[in-house]
Amino acid sequence: MILSVHQPQYVPWLGYFHKIAKSDVFVFLDDVQYKKREFQNRNKIKTRDGWLWLTVPIVSKSKYMQKIAEVEIDNGAGWANDHIKTIEHSYATAPFFAGHHGFFSELLNKKWTKLTDLNVETVRYLMRCFDIKTPVHFSSGLNLETTSTQRIIDICKNFGADTYLSGAGGMNYMDESLFEKNGIKLVYQKFVHPEYRQCFGTFLPFMSAIDLLFNCGNESRDVIMRGGVTIH
Repeated sequence: MILSVHQPQYVPWLGYFHKIAKSDVFVFLDDVQYKKREFQNRNKIKTRDGWLWLTVPIVSKSKYMQKIAEVEIDNGAGWANDHIKTIEHSYATAPFFAGHHGFFSELLNKKWTKLTDLNVETVRYLMRCFDIKTPVHFSSGLNLETTSTQRIIDICKNFGADTYLSGAGGMNYMDESLFEKNGIKLVYQKFVHPEYRQCFGTFLPFMSAIDLLFNCGNESRDVIMRGGVTIH
């Protein structure tokens, strides 16, 4: 059984969904410390003028050590309407935008309290669109006290996984010897970003997966799976 984990992200990129699709179990890592200026509350989309951040404002004052599951959205910033208008302006002419516009409009018009809830709802929708049926769980439900690589080991053991699929960045910080000691195979994801048709000229990689969805529709899963390989 292959297991992978990742922090809940806002409208994540293609590689995020490739990792979920290649796993038998996926765990949202929602009980670790929230980090600013990463992808937990923002992601990129392509506009007529190049790429642009879509950022969900959060309540962070005096909350430096808060866990991801505790992060609250700052709903006084008027961000949701801005996101709706920006997405509409950027993708109105995309061939599959109309079929998904209703979901995202309804999603963003709802008043969310917790960032994780918004992120997970978006990820679940995109998984359905990409025909990814991997079951998902939350690390916060496991009540683990360990950290770092040992935490990953304990998550794998909890679900009976014999293989852990890590993002390529894990090579820089994981203690690989712990996997061997615990009889768990460690493999790394190497995602070579595929090109696909986009609006507005020159292809831009590393956009949110909504860019792929609006441009490629039912072909999106094939595009995602074309880009990924694993390193053993």
